[in-house]
Parts: sequence; C-alpha cells; structure tokens
Amino acid sequence: MKARIDGYQNFPGEHCGSVSMRGLLNHYCGLQLPEAAVFGLGSGLACVYLSGENIDPARMLFGRTIHLEVDLADNLQADYREQTEEDDDLAWEHVREEVMAGRPTMLSGDIFYLDYREYKVHFPGHRFVLLGFDDDRQKIWIADRINVEPELCSYEALRKSRNPPEGMSTHNLWGRFHGSEVGRPLVDAARVAIERCVQGMLTGVAPDVSGVDTAAVATGIPAIRRLARDIPGWAERDDATWIASYNARCIEKFGNGGGNFRRLYAGFLSWARALDTALVPAGADARAMAAADGWTALSEILSEAARGGAPPSVWSRAGAQAEHIADLEEELFEFLAS
Repeated sequence: MKARIDGYQNFPGEHCGSVSMRGLLNHYCGLQLPEAAVFGLGSGLACVYLSGENIDPARMLFGRTIHLEVDLADNLQADYREQTEEDDDLAWEHVREEVMAGRPTMLSGDIFYLDYREYKVHFPGHRFVLLGFDDDRQKIWIADRINVEPELCSYEALRKSRNPPEGMSTHNLWGRFHGSEVGRPLVDAARVAIERCVQGMLTGVAPDVSGVDTAAVATGIPAIRRLARDIPGWAERDDATWIASYNARCIEKFGNGGGNFRRLYAGFLSWARALDTALVPAGADARAMAAADGWTALSEILSEAARGGAPPSVWSRAGAQAEHIADLEEELFEFLAS
C-alpha cells in the first residue's frame, strides 16, 4: 500500500520544533507566522540542565522547553494533542492511519537513526512531520527543517528513531490537530506566552520531564547558575572532552538558530513588539541578543576545552562565562516581567 499527502507547505528554518509547528499551523489553521513567532508563542525558551551517570554524555544542556509544541497550542487555544505509545507496531499503525486520512502528523525521535540526516551523535526529541509511506519500497516521506521538499526515510530507521534501542526515548510520541480554530488573538497569546516564559526562567519550576528519570534536572536561570558551578569540575572527569564537545554543539549548532535559541527568541520579541508595543519593552530584543552572544562565547570556550589538554583556566573561564549569562538572562526576564 502507498499513501502520500500533497499540498503540505514546509518552511525550512532554524529549529525542528518551530519549523514543524509552523507548517502544521499553516496547514490546519491557516495561521501564517514567521518561525521566531512560532517559537516564542510556544514559550519555547528555557534552560534545561541534566546531570547523571546513566545518560550520555553525563551532563547535557538544552535551551528549549520540553513541551514547546503543546504549550504553543495551549497559548493559542488550538486543539493540538500529543500522546506516546510503548508498542512500536501500534505506534506505526496510529500514524499510518493519520496519513491515510490525509492528515500531516507530528513525530518525534532520535535524529541519530534518521538515515537521510547522517547525524553523528544521539539527539532525542527531534521533530518532523510524516507525509506519506510506501509499503513496497519500505520508505516514508518526511517534512524536516532542512529542505522544502520531503525527505525519504526507511521504515527501519523511523522505527529505531521513534523508540531507540539505547539512550533517551520519546516513546513513539506523535501529535495531531483535532480542529482548525485558534481561539486566542495573537496579541493575547503573545502576552500569555511571555508571562509563561518569564515565570519558567525566573523560578526554575519545570514541567514534567519525561524520559530523563535517571538524571537530575535543573531548569531556568537556577540551571544556568548550577551549570556555572559545575563546569570547572568537568575538567577532572575522564569524559570531560566529550561533555564539552557535545554541549558546545548543543549551544550553537544542533538546530537552534545559534546562541542556544536566544537569537530565535530575540526575533520573537521584535515581532511581538511590532504587533503591540505594550507587549514588550523597547530594547528587550537587544538584551536577548546579548544573551545569545554570551551563549555563543560559551560554546567557543567549551570547544577549546574539547580539543583536549586544556588547562584548568579554560574550564574556569567557561564557568565564569556561564555565570555572566545567568546575570544577563536574569536582567532580561526581570525586564520583561516589569
């Protein structure tokens, strides 16, 4: 059997989650938004710091929330829902039926296993949209952030990605729009989204973080300060260069638009202020860009440490840079809160 959805418009961009939701909002709700607006309307900016000896690497940093996509729908009052499925066969049947019904469907998985990407490291929680399948060829069509045209991926690669045999898993997570209404005006949605992001960053109160029960989790600005305290101690670990290398790329390269998603968020703040000047104080976008530059500088220091043989002063400098970022972001989000 073969089924493929035509007419879905994919918008290549910086980040998989905001690109996927941008296309789905356009398709189901007729809502045409720039990627930065989608990211910000999802209250997407965060700092999530994981530490544990049963994850690889043993210290991980992520710059977006776990539930950006669901929070975006909640902020917009759109009926989009996600669910997981432990049974791999049943998980495939669910999303296959969506395609046969002509519904583009959000998927999540470890990008390492997607054969069209040729990714070299595990990166769980990658987002992409299922557009079709061909049983004879054992191939599926995927809309990903890198190209306008759909990608071809093997059945086996998709199955491994959605529920990996090793590392963290999103357990065959998939999402579906159950309606086309957007119940909250954009100005109101932006206000709610900013308030949600401010609270998350300033308080460090996190939503449920599924799939990482073997690691300690810190969030928000408290997570950045914990990172700052921890980094100098990484130098004493046998896996120090691996931790530094992975996190340097997480900050700057792994599909976040640079500066640990802060450049995307600066774009959102500019968009929101243009929508209504009462939403965002003048200069907030510049403050977000300063934070982005701070994260880029940290990535460069960690890359230096990752080359091996770095003296303790490099690790101390990285810790001091993280503390500087925490100060910048505390000022940014207190400014937004005011």
